Amino acid sequence: MLYLFLTNGSEELEAIAPLDILRRAGIAVQSVGIGGKTVVGSHGVAITCDITESDLDFSKPFTGVILPGGPGWEALAASPAVQEALRQTAAQGGLLAAICAAPAILGRAGLLQGCKATCFPGFEEELRAARFCNAPVVRDGNRVTSRGAGTAIAFGLALATYLSSPEKAEAVAAAIQCP
Repeated sequence: MLYLFLTNGSEELEAIAPLDILRRAGIAVQSVGIGGKTVVGSHGVAITCDITESDLDFSKPFTGVILPGGPGWEALAASPAVQEALRQTAAQGGLLAAICAAPAILGRAGLLQGCKATCFPGFEEELRAARFCNAPVVRDGNRVTSRGAGTAIAFGLALATYLSSPEKAEAVAAAIQCP
């Protein structure tokens, strides 16, 4: 099980595109609302999450964390549930994925040291000890980062490749008519 965290101000495309792609690929992922089950994204779109942070049970296994960006990224960074999920994921070598401004959360937590990473322009310093790459999506081991809403589908497909296989990601891409 993967957890995709959302809060008020999260960028909708950066959350929904990877969530949709991963589910199409048959990968178990739950959306987790920070501050409530329904969150309102940065463009006013209400999203009903599968669970809230109070429903999380960290004694049950999970395989990774996905963080969307947008103006809500700082609320995600301040969330004790997100921080605990990141801590446990890092300790277990699970997937740490973030897009747009959210790679800053990984950088501030010291989870990108020595890794290649990308982010929304202007957040490069927040990556801390990462090696910045000017690319739409960057994978370095179990860390996957992406630049922003325009790269959300590529981000989702990179996650599907990592978690399943290139063939599964290609099948999803073909099914959604993604070049």
